[in-house]
Amino acid sequence: MKKRIGTMVAALLLSGAVARAEMVDRVAAVVNRDVIALSEVEKRAAPELARLGSAVREPQKRAEERARLLKAALDTLIGEKLMEEQIRELGLAATDAELDTAVSDVKRQNNITDDAQFERLLSGEGFTVKSYKEFLRNQMSRMKLVQIKVSPKVKVSEEDLKAAYTQYTKMESEDAEVHARHILVQVDPKATPQQVEAAHKKALGLAEEARKPGVDFAGLAKAKSEGPSAADGGDLGFFRRGVMVPAFEKVAFALKEGEVSEPVRTQFGWHVLKVEERRAVDVAPFEQVKNELETRLKMQKTEKFVEQYVQELRQKASVEVKL
Repeated sequence: MKKRIGTMVAALLLSGAVARAEMVDRVAAVVNRDVIALSEVEKRAAPELARLGSAVREPQKRAEERARLLKAALDTLIGEKLMEEQIRELGLAATDAELDTAVSDVKRQNNITDDAQFERLLSGEGFTVKSYKEFLRNQMSRMKLVQIKVSPKVKVSEEDLKAAYTQYTKMESEDAEVHARHILVQVDPKATPQQVEAAHKKALGLAEEARKPGVDFAGLAKAKSEGPSAADGGDLGFFRRGVMVPAFEKVAFALKEGEVSEPVRTQFGWHVLKVEERRAVDVAPFEQVKNELETRLKMQKTEKFVEQYVQELRQKASVEVKL
């Protein structure tokens, strides 16, 4: 009797502990026998969730977007769990020797000469040495699985390459390079809203001044810009899409030759842009970009086949989503 009472007490204590654990960290999904906690999902979605806070102001839309981001992160984690089961079954986990070699390669590629420097690099990316090695081992193990189950299906034909080159030439010929100058009014990252607005007003005044007939934009930039290019009259030279920060690039490629923009906000402050010249981009010949196109197509097809493979695993597995 005492033994039974003791068992009952233990069971009650255990159920209480489980209840408290659920209150602290909800279960987002159960994949066969593996549990995915909500905290794992939130951690995986953290970068996108952080951007969401500043990008979407309306509460309902923010809630809907948050739910979408969490679902996408959960789907990714479910896929990884299913692949991990296959890795265990097939004995494909990366060995300690393979991991050590990979870590040495990372250190060599980043010119890292000592462990303290390596720890600082990882810390800047949100890793400890232990968590990074775990992350790297998982990545390497999944790559082994992909090489066996997916890579043999990935084929890129000459017709695929020529079709990709046709699309490439169309995109390149429609694009252009712009030669721009800018005047920067710096804003400290910790600036108050009042300081940001004061800098904005200053930038508005500079934009108005730059548009006056006969004003030399380069001379104005030399005199008033607070950026490192001020000495060169704010000259940024020619650049293509994908080089500048998105907000800056969007305005630069929308301006006509000789046109001066309204102030544009980036992490550096407020910019007033002027496009000096636009020119067409020369399209590289097929043989020159063939290898790059092949690599890109293989990556795209591999991603597609990996998604199909994960869906096949999911159909055969017991997956209970609780999010």
